Amino acid sequence: MPQMDGLTAIQQLTRRSPQTRILALTMHKTEEHIRAALQAGARGYILKEAPRSELFMAIESVLNDKVFISPAVAGRIVSAYLDGGEGKQPAVRSLSDSLTAREKQVLKLIAEGRRNRDIAEYLFVSVKTVEKHRANLMGKLNLHNTAALTTFALQNTILTE
Repeated sequence: MPQMDGLTAIQQLTRRSPQTRILALTMHKTEEHIRAALQAGARGYILKEAPRSELFMAIESVLNDKVFISPAVAGRIVSAYLDGGEGKQPAVRSLSDSLTAREKQVLKLIAEGRRNRDIAEYLFVSVKTVEKHRANLMGKLNLHNTAALTTFALQNTILTE
């Protein structure tokens, strides 16, 4: 960008027009860049190399006032957090209180990157049960993908419970 960097642009746009929803489209994959963009006011973070379908999903999520993190970088956020990154971020939603203990447990495992089958084996339940918990989580939280669930778990300190 010729006159300012992307983070400054996000901050100024957010300050001037708080209702504006910003999706960061970038080539940067580091946890620091992701964190900085979200702290500056971006509601989504997607890589330029992402497929068109993911870009459309990101745009739709941000337009519907949901947080979207590209799955290609969501793992970096979780890894940095688990490795003692900067720690807890402010909660975007206060809905975590509405989750059952089991739903929080499933959400934590999802955010850690585990597959439904692995979660089912770990919890000694069927894959169908895990799928039902995932669907309930998405419905209660109004989130529609694993990246959004992971972001929610990080922002609401589910990973530390």
